[in-house]
Amino acid sequence: MRERTKKLLSWTLVAAMAFSAFAGCGKTESTSAASDADKKDAVSSGSSGSGQDASTDAEIIAKAAGDGQVGNWGLGNEYEILALLAKYDLPTSFLSQDFTMDGFDNDDITLASAMTYNELGLVKNDYEGGYGYGEDVGYIDMNDEGVAMLEDNIFCTKAFAKENPETVKAFLYASLKGWKYAVENPDEAADICYKYGSSVSGDHQKYMASEVAKLVNTDTKGQTVTDIGNMDDEAMEQTLSIAKKYVTLDDAAANDALQATTLDDIRDKSFIEAANASDGKFKVEKSKVSIQLKWLPQAQFMGYFVALDKGYYEEVGLTVDIVSGGGDIAETTAVNNGTVDFGVTWLTNLASADAGGMDLVEIAQVFQRSGLVLVYKKANF
Repeated sequence: MRERTKKLLSWTLVAAMAFSAFAGCGKTESTSAASDADKKDAVSSGSSGSGQDASTDAEIIAKAAGDGQVGNWGLGNEYEILALLAKYDLPTSFLSQDFTMDGFDNDDITLASAMTYNELGLVKNDYEGGYGYGEDVGYIDMNDEGVAMLEDNIFCTKAFAKENPETVKAFLYASLKGWKYAVENPDEAADICYKYGSSVSGDHQKYMASEVAKLVNTDTKGQTVTDIGNMDDEAMEQTLSIAKKYVTLDDAAANDALQATTLDDIRDKSFIEAANASDGKFKVEKSKVSIQLKWLPQAQFMGYFVALDKGYYEEVGLTVDIVSGGGDIAETTAVNNGTVDFGVTWLTNLASADAGGMDLVEIAQVFQRSGLVLVYKKANF
């Protein structure tokens, strides 16, 4: 175990899901039904991974699963873990992991869940709050394993989009312009997030920004994405397919609705296509709008803060209020009931919420690959 002067809570996205997982559509339960998903050959995103070949990764997963030492938060990320374990014909069970990496640090969990832009940085780096393991750790990437599920998107209600099409296009145009700038200038974007109230340390914020940029401009196969916000059919279909296998809603009608859901039911490409084709001039129907994040201000959401700080929203005729997540009202509920106009959520959340009777639609997919990895100490395997 490494000694550190201070331990930071891992302010991960999934912590917010304690408040927001599939709100309004009933409790979810994981299922142990095995699937035989084909393993995909994938290219690394560019961050230093485990450096192991597929057979060694399989051995690591099998050993940790056999020892009952695979950890996850169990608040929405577990579906990728269940799909990974089922892929290798292993028992689909895991340890409950808290929101620090202390269990990993003291070897209570030998294969621990981590987001590339958050917990992985805390494990590897030696800045304040970090555990400082450096290259002594490796990780298994959900994208390389072919079980990736897409995370942060932009959504609104179908009714809002129909009634305010110019506003939706303008908001997307400015937001994606902010994301483009943030990806190209992650250090500056991190400083802007800090300026707007992030509680994350400056060093970790910069680490987060550089890793979030990779999620935005690299797809699940490791290929560069130039169209920020692109809705990739294959990646979205994979996400929805895994969700259907492992998400179980406690309302039978909602569960049946989820199983019948198609991509066309929950996403609309027309708005981002129109925004990308526009000259940046819009006749907005509603000039004051709001977006609720999935968690507290941090580089995970840097594109919106950059768009606000650089005046991109103002340029398209909008005044935008960025609302922190992590409160009593989930982002899906807040958007559905009109408390806010736009929100950031995950495709699985949105599909489950709509199956439960909400009226939500994805209008842009910001993260193009999963940020979830399983991290381990090389000395343990």
